[in-house]
Amino acid sequence: QFEAQGLNNFAAYSQSPQDLSDNETDTSTGVGIQLGINQTINSSLNWGASYRSAVSMQEFDSYRGLFAEQGGFDLPSSIQIGAAFKVTPNNEIIFDWQKINYGEVKSIANPINNLMSAPLGADGGAGFGWDDMTIYKLGYQWQRTVQQKIRFGISYTEQPIPSSEVLFNILAPGVQEWHFTTGFSHSFSNKVQLNAMAFYSPAKEVTGANFLAPNQALSIEMEQFGLGVSVVWGI
Repeated sequence: QFEAQGLNNFAAYSQSPQDLSDNETDTSTGVGIQLGINQTINSSLNWGASYRSAVSMQEFDSYRGLFAEQGGFDLPSSIQIGAAFKVTPNNEIIFDWQKINYGEVKSIANPINNLMSAPLGADGGAGFGWDDMTIYKLGYQWQRTVQQKIRFGISYTEQPIPSSEVLFNILAPGVQEWHFTTGFSHSFSNKVQLNAMAFYSPAKEVTGANFLAPNQALSIEMEQFGLGVSVVWGI
């Protein structure tokens, strides 16, 4: 789902100004392929890999004057490789490497300076200017008791938003680089399990010149935290 408001100042740059801003919430569905493999090397080590193709999504018709390719917003392909190593029977270390190919999707990857050569919504229209993202994840799981597991994790990626792309990314300030997580699972029986998690991503700021007013500096900043709880009942 997507909805945008307050972007009418960009109407002069859009090929379809009535489909730029302040419209209804639009929805999109799509189709893609995901393949994976998981292999146990020995009692202490296993590894896995997965590939997800680009997901071809329906266009956001109500925003065909905003997103490149007439409202297109496909999901990029990605590849992930990981391994889990049991240091002891109760202690496990997990490492993942993931690559997300944002450059495949014009509405995500096209730079804002495309405003000078193509209108918003055109195939070459401006997007968010995101770079491809490589993510490194490290996790630790402790089997504290037969019933309880405790987990910790950390992930890092280089900044995907160049300073030249701050203006458009006010809409989606995904500037986070570090994430820290913790969680636990507790089995009350072979049918009932409680899971809880928490995450925190420190504040990160990206500053750059306003493309439409170069003497003006713009900054986007985000800090994230969250909690989650779930209960699983077996049948």
